[in-house]
Amino acid sequence: MRDTVINVKDKIALHDAVEVYGARVHNLKNIDVCIPRHSLTVITGMSGSGKSSLAFDTLFAEGQRRYIETFSAYARNFLGGGMERPDVDEIKGLSPVISIEQKTTNRNPRSTVGTVTEVYDFFRLLFARAAEAYSYAGGKKMVKYTEEQIFHLILEKYDGRKIALLAPVVRSRKGHYKELFERLRKKGYLHVRVDGEIREILHGMKLDRYKMHDVEVQIDKLRVASDQSKRIAESLALAMREGEGLVMVLDSEKNEVGHFSRMMMCPDTGISYSDPAPHNFSFNSPHGYCPRCKGLGEVNLPDMDKIIPFREKSIYEGGIEPLGKYKNNLFFWQIEALCEKYDVTIKTPLRDLPEELIEDILYGTDELLTINNKALGQSRYALTFDGVAKYILMQAEESDASATAQKWADQFLKTTTCPDCAGKRLNKEALSYRLAGKDIAEVNAMDIKTLIEWVDSLDEHLSDTQRAISIEILKEIRTRLGFLKDVGLEYLTMNRAAASLSGGESQRIRLATQIGSKLVEVLYILDEPSIGLHQRDNLRLIHSLQDLRDIGNTVVVVEHDQDMMMHADYVIDLGPRAGRHGGEVVFAGSPEEMVQADTLTADYISGRKRIEKSIGRRDGNGKTIKLFGAKGNNLQNIDVIFPLGVFICVTGVSGSGKSTLINKTLFPAISQKLYRSLQDPMPYDRIEGLEHIDKIIAVDQSPIGRTLRSNAATYTGLFTDIRALFVGLPESKARGYKPGRFSFNVKGGRCEVCKGNGYKTIEMNFLPDVFAPCEGCRGKRYNRETLEVRYKGKSIADVLDMTINKAVEFFEHVPHILSKLSVLQEVGLGYIKLGQPSSTLSGGECQRVKLAAELSKRDTGNTLYVLDEPTTGLHFEDVRVLLGILNRLIERGNTVIVIEHNLDVIRCADYLIDIGPEGGAGGGRLLYQGKMEDIIECRNSYTAQFVKAELERGRMGAVHMNSADNI
Repeated sequence: MRDTVINVKDKIALHDAVEVYGARVHNLKNIDVCIPRHSLTVITGMSGSGKSSLAFDTLFAEGQRRYIETFSAYARNFLGGGMERPDVDEIKGLSPVISIEQKTTNRNPRSTVGTVTEVYDFFRLLFARAAEAYSYAGGKKMVKYTEEQIFHLILEKYDGRKIALLAPVVRSRKGHYKELFERLRKKGYLHVRVDGEIREILHGMKLDRYKMHDVEVQIDKLRVASDQSKRIAESLALAMREGEGLVMVLDSEKNEVGHFSRMMMCPDTGISYSDPAPHNFSFNSPHGYCPRCKGLGEVNLPDMDKIIPFREKSIYEGGIEPLGKYKNNLFFWQIEALCEKYDVTIKTPLRDLPEELIEDILYGTDELLTINNKALGQSRYALTFDGVAKYILMQAEESDASATAQKWADQFLKTTTCPDCAGKRLNKEALSYRLAGKDIAEVNAMDIKTLIEWVDSLDEHLSDTQRAISIEILKEIRTRLGFLKDVGLEYLTMNRAAASLSGGESQRIRLATQIGSKLVEVLYILDEPSIGLHQRDNLRLIHSLQDLRDIGNTVVVVEHDQDMMMHADYVIDLGPRAGRHGGEVVFAGSPEEMVQADTLTADYISGRKRIEKSIGRRDGNGKTIKLFGAKGNNLQNIDVIFPLGVFICVTGVSGSGKSTLINKTLFPAISQKLYRSLQDPMPYDRIEGLEHIDKIIAVDQSPIGRTLRSNAATYTGLFTDIRALFVGLPESKARGYKPGRFSFNVKGGRCEVCKGNGYKTIEMNFLPDVFAPCEGCRGKRYNRETLEVRYKGKSIADVLDMTINKAVEFFEHVPHILSKLSVLQEVGLGYIKLGQPSSTLSGGECQRVKLAAELSKRDTGNTLYVLDEPTTGLHFEDVRVLLGILNRLIERGNTVIVIEHNLDVIRCADYLIDIGPEGGAGGGRLLYQGKMEDIIECRNSYTAQFVKAELERGRMGAVHMNSADNI
């Protein structure tokens, strides 16, 4: 690490820093902060202490606002107007700001790791310039000639033979071509070759318009000899012009055809390719994408199991699900006509119908059906039948179909790999170019680690010309792949969909892209880049951040990781607690100074305070869920046992297959069995033991509501109880108020001036919108009549403005309300207000609200809880509280499964499942399942190495996990 720490205070003294004065965003308490320039600064503190408020809502928001303000008022209008200025007195020394958050914002199904990082763009250029083309029909290497070369080849190959020079004008297309033949006749041509047969061009000549045809015009017919050179040359030039660079030579004696072209061409079949350009290898361009799936790699096909779920039923009884039971309409009359053809009726069970008939019913027939039905206005009617499956596809894909029709059709379709391109997204021409024996899709399917090795070995497979062409392109590819490897993403493949990446993976990809851009004098702000990273990969990430700093940038990281803090140049600790009890700078200085400081973070960093399990390892209730043959993504057909009634931790390096096992196989498999969920699990053989659970619940850190109106009270059902309490008051009864009167979401009791928002949005045209307290209710959300109803002197608006700690005291004599409030208090959320909008809650706070809602419910003790990286955004103290909550759920008899890298959580688990040993293709194997202590004997597990080191450091027993100790 470079010697920045020594200079940090000097930098601040010399004002070589980003200086923030009077920051009051959210819970920040008018704080002043100095961030040294060209340093790596970590902002840490408890969940809800104000870290994101300082980093993103103050520094980044002001940087973004200043950038937008550089545009003219006219331009800002197209950018959505101005941006709200953060509540801060002044920010000095602010560089251009780039925020790299842990969000998967790109949901475009066409975006992949390769396109996002631009690595695929360079591979497209490489293949367009240096790859060799092969015929997709015969596999032979494509050839390309000049007109002079073709002339000499004809003289050499056909010397003394009778030939016909032909110019292709139609290649495998339908049509009658009457106009084409007339145009050729007027040009003076006498013969054409149609589908392999020489025919005279006659007046009015035409072909069958519904069949595919090949048509070549006969330019000349002669015997090849040296004295015919001039004639051959002239005829060849004419043939090349008519055939747009293509010419065919028909050996009249052998009846064999030779193909020649100025473009790349297969010498056997005559298939030709245009000169390759980068867009020919793009699955986002019509020039390159597969014509069937349009470059998506997937298509929607009818799902026979959903269309015909019960073959014991007849069509009349509703055996074909989309049609339902028999109706007297044209669709069923056509099916009746089809059945008559096969001597069966629509009342015959589907299992007894001929497969040919079912095929016709589903996919249609071009054969004219005769329908005898007087409802049509005549006794006999002949028409073709399109088929049920074709109708479903038409409803799903037609842009003018109604949303209801599309939704109806979607339930009978399944998304599957495109059969034409096998999921490779490209057309067959693009897939016929090879470099060192591989097509571009095969290269795109490699993980980054393998791809680096392949690129490094390319030189020995390239000719001198190819090497000269590709040297600069390969240099750019190596650089970008190196950055991706450095941030711990070597297990990702280039064709991995961007939408399938976790927030941490997306963030590290953007980080690698920024390192590759070589920008300087930029302030980078990152949100917990270590999330999703195994300890093995953490140091590489830190080195990448230091590289970003060392080229001349300022890097600010919101982080709780101890290694990240100790490798930083400067640490800012916010606290002392969360919410109203946070928002202050409790420490600012070097990591070495922080260890000696008297803060909660310093207590954990120094080892003065530690997380430890308060009870021994649980053995569970003796029941298990067993998953056999899991083989989705990179899972290697593994069998996994999940004991019930214990705390299970699933570990492994990034990309090893943890999320595939739990989130994409176990969770949807159980959900499908218990709730008939429509989400299909990844492939597995079978699952046993589901009779031992009655619920499965995923508890993540996503927002608890989509609008500003949602809050902890509405999510937990607490607000319903509070409204019921107010409805039961004598004043409410006298006025005839119902529960809706005390809702700010419906008319009646809410303030109609602000529609229950509590504020009004004032549009300022080219200036930022201003949010002003509503003059009608003064921010209380309710109208005067509603606020006149009071409980113990407090209106419902006063209650919503209370913190949970205060509300516990206020409702101490209302048991059904107190019980829910107490749980929110016990999970460490006593500082938030009952009516605090969910948009102001951090991810960790949202997760604890969800867990509190679960703890408030009565359950059978047979619930399986699934949490993916629950320590995201959590301070050491928050992790301690979280583990206390999870232990309470387990004490009720439930089971908790977490996917986690945090060593404190791993040490507190009863049972470990370790997947690995590497990421991507090198992972997916079950390395260990069993008691936590015994993993240290697993030699090929990286997790075992870190757990062993952690246990040897003796981080044991300082802080206990009693439920009473969780506040």
